[in-house]
Amino acid sequence: MSRRSSRTAVHFVKFEMKRRVLSMNHPKNFVGLAMTICGAVMFAGGSTNAVAESGIASVYAYSGSKTASGERANPSGLTAAHRTLAFGTQVRVTNRRNGRSVTVRINDRGPFVRGRVIDVTPAGARALGFSALAPVKLEVAQN
Repeated sequence: MSRRSSRTAVHFVKFEMKRRVLSMNHPKNFVGLAMTICGAVMFAGGSTNAVAESGIASVYAYSGSKTASGERANPSGLTAAHRTLAFGTQVRVTNRRNGRSVTVRINDRGPFVRGRVIDVTPAGARALGFSALAPVKLEVAQN
């Protein structure tokens, strides 16, 4: 009768969290928690759910079809497209040139152009005071 030895593998994971601003020289700045796990840096929004992001906003070119969330595109509504935020998230968009701001609801995906952080509807762009591109600051609105 032989006795088999069972081995259990133990993996150690290096885990550290730091509050910092990522990519200061990049046109898009994120503020939140950066986690390093096994050498890979993962980014999570701040613990207060207040995530700030800066970059370029553009005006959404509607084609009259449905958005990624399934609702009909409405150019006169205060909605926007963002790459990662959940559908239905309320975002406060502030034009950094003139200080005007508006709260929009995320209902689509995009923009798919490097350096741009949000696509707003023509109504949102009018409320912010621009017609093509503008430097903006995004903040997730507190519910």
